[in-house]
Amino acid sequence: MGIYFLLFIVGLCWGQYNPNTQPGRTSIVHLFEWRWADIALECERYLAPNGFGGVQISPPNENLVIADPLQPWWERYQPVSYKLCTRSGNEAEFRDMVTRCNNVGVYVYADAVVNHMCGGNAGAGNYSTCGSYFNAETKDFPAVPYSAWDFNDAKCKSRSGDIEDYQDVPQVRNCRLVNLLDLALEKNYVRSKIAEYMNYLIDIGVAGFRIDAAKHMWPGDVKAILDELKDLNTKWFSAGAKPFIYQEVIDLGGEPITGSQYFGNGRVTEFKYGAKLGMVIHKWNGEKMAYLKNWGEGWGFVPSDRALVFVDNHDNQRGHGAGGTSIVTFWDARLYKMAVGFMLAHPYGFTRVMSSYRWPRYFKNGVDVNDWVGPPSNSDGSTKSVTINADTTCGNDWVCEHRWRQIRNMVIFRNVVDGQPFSNWWDNGSNQIAFSRGNRGFIVFNNDDWSCLYALIFSCLFPPARPTAAA
Repeated sequence: MGIYFLLFIVGLCWGQYNPNTQPGRTSIVHLFEWRWADIALECERYLAPNGFGGVQISPPNENLVIADPLQPWWERYQPVSYKLCTRSGNEAEFRDMVTRCNNVGVYVYADAVVNHMCGGNAGAGNYSTCGSYFNAETKDFPAVPYSAWDFNDAKCKSRSGDIEDYQDVPQVRNCRLVNLLDLALEKNYVRSKIAEYMNYLIDIGVAGFRIDAAKHMWPGDVKAILDELKDLNTKWFSAGAKPFIYQEVIDLGGEPITGSQYFGNGRVTEFKYGAKLGMVIHKWNGEKMAYLKNWGEGWGFVPSDRALVFVDNHDNQRGHGAGGTSIVTFWDARLYKMAVGFMLAHPYGFTRVMSSYRWPRYFKNGVDVNDWVGPPSNSDGSTKSVTINADTTCGNDWVCEHRWRQIRNMVIFRNVVDGQPFSNWWDNGSNQIAFSRGNRGFIVFNNDDWSCLYALIFSCLFPPARPTAAA
């Protein structure tokens, strides 16, 4: 009885760290701004056959609509209500997507925007994706409902009401993030409305959540919401399975808020991973791939079983979020394939692959002034479908890095070597490295400015003589 009880408690504690993917599927993909109908198709025709474990989707709740034909991508992060109605599709299409993806073993992780509502300068008469009335200036969101009592403005001590000092912990967690109305998450009513929304998604069949802007919420408030969540839907998941939780906590060091403060709630997004790997792949500041031998915790990252890792995400591939110009993106395809390949070959963390769209980049004073542009759209503002070319790449300005041959093959590689030790490291002291994953996989990287891996080739062609029994 005592042993059974202990195992039960351990299971409860570890549930939120488990991505719930099927055995042999070890990576997920972020299909950024895809329509629900296209995601359903992609689960069936590509993700399941190629061993992807799940898909992170853009926020599924109703949001503010900016009056612009190129509706900004960040609209999706300005909630108006928790109705399931966005430019990705309506609730019926959302339910169909979740069902179809789950039926082929590709699970869905929803981007949960629960720190805030839309920007405080959005007054009455603005548009929303479901047509719900709201007035952000008076903090009136009747479709939830939220009122002025449900926001943190009275607790914020900055002069502007926005976050001004990231060394001031109460300010970071109580003030507005770029003018977004900060919810009073210490209130049981607010917590209950958020949990109600997340539980609704769990009932539909989602497997977990990315918690957007977790750094801007008190860890205890996040925990209180997560404690109200249901177990996953037993139509697709085992009884007692908990939703997978990974929290967006940008922690590059030097600030009082750290990723470790959120470990009790689930995994955290390890932003140092992409920032530092980018420095190595770019060979900046004297960094070399040879230095990756102790990659992971040895580089100051959070423990592997608490980390969700990625080369780039929807923020920092545009220069936002964290990492700056060191972040490697699809715009430099050769380096990007190498970076993602290394991530998928190395055992550290739980891996997420990015899948993007192109936008018309235009640099002014070193800044991309078009980084706000939304997904490929038709003349009426609706999102274009993801078309598939004859060579299996994507059209309509969808990049689909997850369909690049090298990245697809490395997703499969990671599945094959899962659980095998990181061993047999070799490097040339510079930017040529190789290592094995037990006896199931061996991989070589060459990021030097010459094509041959001389030392490795020599050792393979002319191996040292094996000692005799007498020796």
